[in-house]
Order: sequence, then structure tokens, then C-alpha cells
Amino acid sequence: MSSSHITRYSVMPIPPIEAHTTWFRAGPVEVGVEYRLLNDAVAAAADLASAAGDERGQVTELDDRGVSLHVVGEQDGERREFLRFDCFAEDPHYHYVSWRDRANEMVHLDPFADGDPLGWAIDRIRTRLPQMLARAGAPELAARVDAAAVEEALPRITEAAYRLRYQHEEAAGAGPEERS
Repeated sequence: MSSSHITRYSVMPIPPIEAHTTWFRAGPVEVGVEYRLLNDAVAAAADLASAAGDERGQVTELDDRGVSLHVVGEQDGERREFLRFDCFAEDPHYHYVSWRDRANEMVHLDPFADGDPLGWAIDRIRTRLPQMLARAGAPELAARVDAAAVEEALPRITEAAYRLRYQHEEAAGAGPEERS
């Protein structure tokens, strides 16, 4: 696979803000729905600037926002995030987070080819979750994914995600023509 669309970080991703995240159980995984703001102050607080070399990615002039979907499960006795779908307005992307390898890879989406990032992310959870968890370094968790439990949770996840997106767009004054 070509890696030109992948940014590798030498730091782990900024954790979800628990007070802003609603969690949905889907078998052995949970999916958190959060509206995220990513700007210079958030990056500085997370100490992204201390990451080494080219692997730290963009750490200044950040200003993006949108719904994030966090996929977590248990590994090595700890609750860990393995996938994150950042359905941002300016730079939609997703993360493969491998805790055992201390690797955080961000894969950029092309909204022209992939369509609405939020719809795309929900479809990936529905159709590719085990494969993506294995790619993120959680093959044991991937083997335990319960497709029926995921399918049962997805309507609630979808409703919460779109509600958050539209609430924030309405608050920002974005009209329907500006929505993805």
C-alpha cells in the first residue's frame, strides 16, 4: 500500500474528552461519539509539538472541527482506543492506533472520492471493523467482533453523530448548502 496519504506520528493521539463523549457498547468494542475542536491550543495542551522529526505532523495553525468516532476495546488488560475517525470539515482522516507498537498512523480521506466523511466512517465500522482493528494491532479484539452487536448499536451511534454535527453547524451558522 502506498503511504503518501499516511502521516505517522511519534506521539499517541489526543484522548477523547470524556465529558464530551457518549459511549455505545457493541459487543467487545465501544464506540464513542464526540464533537472535537482541534486548534493550536489543544495541540499545545496535548504536547504534540514535542513529537520528534517529520513524524509529528502539523502542529501549528490548526483549526478544524467535527465529529470523531472512537473505537475502543480491551487489550493487555487495558481499555485502549484502536481506531479514530475524525470527520473534520477541513481535513477528514482516521487513525490506526497500535499501543503495542506505540504507533499512530493518520490516513487522510478524499471527501470528493469518499463522500461524506461521517457516512464513510459509519460504513467502515459496519463493514470493515475486524479488518481495521487487526491492521491497528488488535487481532485478538478483531476476532471477537460481534457483527450483530455492531449492527444493533449503529443506529444509535449514527443518530448521535449526526445530531452533534448538525447542532454544531447550526450554532456556527452554517446553512444546509455548507453541510457535507
